[in-house]
Amino acid sequence: MLIEKTIIELSKMLKSGETTSVEIVKAYLDRIAKIDKEINSYISVTDSLALNLAEESDKRRSEGKELSEYDGIPIAIKDNIHVKGEKTTCASKILENFVSPYDSGSYENMKSVGFIVIGKTNLDEFAMGSSTESSFFGITKNPYDKSRVPGGSSGGSAAAVSANLAPASLGSDTGGSIRQPAAFCGVVGIKPTYGRVSRFGLTAFASSLDQIGTFANTVDDAAALLSVISGYDKRDSTSIDAEIDFAPESLSSDMAGKTIGVPDEYFQGISDDVNSAVKKQIENLKNAGATIVPISLKLTEYAIPIYYLIATAEASSNLARYDGVRYGTRSENVTNLSELYENSRSEGFGKEVKRRIILGTYSLSSGYYDAYYNQALKGRALIIEDFKEAFSKVDAIVTPVTTTTAFKIGEMVSDPLEMYMSDILTISANLAGIPGISVPVGLDKTGLPIGMQVLGKLFDEKTILNVAKAIEENCESNSPKL
Repeated sequence: MLIEKTIIELSKMLKSGETTSVEIVKAYLDRIAKIDKEINSYISVTDSLALNLAEESDKRRSEGKELSEYDGIPIAIKDNIHVKGEKTTCASKILENFVSPYDSGSYENMKSVGFIVIGKTNLDEFAMGSSTESSFFGITKNPYDKSRVPGGSSGGSAAAVSANLAPASLGSDTGGSIRQPAAFCGVVGIKPTYGRVSRFGLTAFASSLDQIGTFANTVDDAAALLSVISGYDKRDSTSIDAEIDFAPESLSSDMAGKTIGVPDEYFQGISDDVNSAVKKQIENLKNAGATIVPISLKLTEYAIPIYYLIATAEASSNLARYDGVRYGTRSENVTNLSELYENSRSEGFGKEVKRRIILGTYSLSSGYYDAYYNQALKGRALIIEDFKEAFSKVDAIVTPVTTTTAFKIGEMVSDPLEMYMSDILTISANLAGIPGISVPVGLDKTGLPIGMQVLGKLFDEKTILNVAKAIEENCESNSPKL
């Protein structure tokens, strides 16, 4: 079936004439129409656009003018990444009907090689959450167990790939929002180095932490899409011009000569199933020729408070633009400008977004800036040094992605602190700006996916992809039965 093929396989089928882009797009659109009402992974499906682009791709290919080997392959895009002429809602009522006036840098790069957008995926409102339960457009469900969350905030992107509703997808990762849902949904998810992928056209949550990355069913596919969207963009002041050396054909699972660090701090308080699955793969890496060494990332316990002070402060600043004047929801029940601001935001933002704005505004306020936000910045600098010291001794670091497998829908909604703690193993990578990948390593006793995390040095995506390939080769592929 076309919907079970990888990007690499679809590319070969298109090249040989075994299928067409229109056939591939129609197969996924049919699957979405049949299945997604159960999952709710998409906020909008761009069926007309996708079919038009597929016809154009097939015409190019028939004339020998294909844009790349990936020309004609459909991709899902998280609905906080702009596609011109399509809605970008950020899963919020305040942007319910907002239509993007321009393309994001990442989508421009996708278009330049012929990838096709098939739809915009669900997320926690403004990417603030770990479960995709805060979306104005309803909860996304985990394809392995529809009573459980898919993770967040990129839950829709992960669920779409997991349920074969797209061969790959784009997501964004601010504190684990690609790696955690990838782990919960049994797919590969990579957050690249901060600055690797343009943030132009990514609706900002926390600007010093946000980064666009990819989901796929294989390491090669995740690398293929990431290599396309990566690159310098002068419209993003944090964009870095770095060599892109991790296309699938350049990757190798050979672990000979690799030194891999295992931090004890990341194995505290995790479930037995997660612990045993990850430890088994560490042993497999050792058997494949890697040298395994214990390391310490002693500041891990401080990552949560540091992250939530910085992220909420930046969110408070970024979301100030939603004032009911220029775009988005505009309250009708006002008599003056102050009421317009207050009522538009009160009516347009959900509970979690309001909570984070309040927390961030408080930490930035006069008298508290030095005590909270400034101290958090100092703590972040220490976490960066912690990783620098570790990477002076090892090529990569391996850990669990999450402390447990996917939790039940509604289980943590009433306890925000418990929800925040679910990000404990992913947040540090965002604070340090380093790349990280989640790769599936089996199922727990109840049949839920387990993810293993590989962290790497700045702009060394190639090494973590190589380690992920070695892990992938030792794991059976598990797909939800939908």
